[in-house]
Amino acid sequence: SRRAQSGFTLLEMALVLVVIGVILGSVMIGRDVQRNAEYNRIRQTFVNQWAVAYNTYWQRYGGPVGDSRVQPRLMVNGENFAGNGTSLSGGNMAGVTPPPAICEGNAGPNMARSMQGGASLRQMMLRAGVELPQGRGVGREDRYAYLDTNGNPQEIQVCFQWNPPGTRSGTGNVMVLSGLTPDLARALANAIKGNADASSGSFRQEGVASGANTFIDWVGDNTRNIGANGGSDGGGDRELQVATVVAHFKMNQ
Repeated sequence: SRRAQSGFTLLEMALVLVVIGVILGSVMIGRDVQRNAEYNRIRQTFVNQWAVAYNTYWQRYGGPVGDSRVQPRLMVNGENFAGNGTSLSGGNMAGVTPPPAICEGNAGPNMARSMQGGASLRQMMLRAGVELPQGRGVGREDRYAYLDTNGNPQEIQVCFQWNPPGTRSGTGNVMVLSGLTPDLARALANAIKGNADASSGSFRQEGVASGANTFIDWVGDNTRNIGANGGSDGGGDRELQVATVVAHFKMNQ
């Protein structure tokens, strides 16, 4: 006997395609929700907690990390500030050579300024009895590991430095955050100051000039990849690490 054979109808095929589309859409939305949750966690448990640690140090010593206790200059690493012969009391501080940054280990990737030789951010904080964020664990509290949009590992690093007047990314004591993907930098900027502009307010991209009331986006995007020299090759390869930027978060004192 013959068996009757029949294929899927057009309606059945359409329903299958709709279901597949819903599933794929849900997966993509879920990834975005998970990534946004991770960005909030980075801000709350890492960036904000390092700002708290900085302020706690100031409250206990009356100045920022690395400042002189005998003759405080109220600048990060002020004890090692030569000043190019400029006096804090009456000189013009614009254009002076600022002291090196204070980091743990080495300066962060692509930072414009080197770190102070022999200085240890972790030791300075611990000597003051300051509780550090968890970061990547004991001895690596200044680092935070996360996945970029390509699913590859990235590492944020915290340093502190003083910027002289006229610095493009803002004047004063700042937290330097290296290893930020452009979308993470925008998310942090929007959460910290209410907009994603890279050139104004308390959270800016290093080296980006003020926009004079014009919105300036963060240089680079998630289609650009980290090159061999730490730059970007612009290839948009989804298998490589996303190019990163450096941000300056202005401290409130």
